[in-house]
Amino acid sequence: MDGFNDLRGELQALGVSVVAASADPEDKAKVIGDGKWFPVAHGVTRAQADALGAWWEDRRAIIQPAEFMLDGTGTVLASSYSDGPLGRMLGADVVSLVAFFQARKAQG
Repeated sequence: MDGFNDLRGELQALGVSVVAASADPEDKAKVIGDGKWFPVAHGVTRAQADALGAWWEDRRAIIQPAEFMLDGTGTVLASSYSDGPLGRMLGADVVSLVAFFQARKAQG
C-alpha cells in the first residue's frame, strides 16, 4: 500500500481513487492505514471474500489479496487474485495501465 501512497499525485491526476480493505480488526487496520491518503477498511469477512471470489485462509482467518480496477461505471477493467504475498498490483503498474486505457479511449 505504500507504493499507492507514494504515487498519490500521479494517481489523483489520472482521477484514480484507492480503497483498501483488511480482515484485521479496526485497531490493526488503523495502524496499517495510518498516514495513507485513501481509506483502509477493516473486518473483511469470509462471506465478503466469497462474494469477491477471493481465497480465504481458514488457518489465519484472512482474505488473500484480491485487487480490482474499476471504471467510473463500476465495470471491472483489471483484477488480480493471489494466494500469498506475490502477484499484487503495484501503484506504478496502475498508473501505467490507467494512462494506457485513457490514451486508447482518446484515440477512439
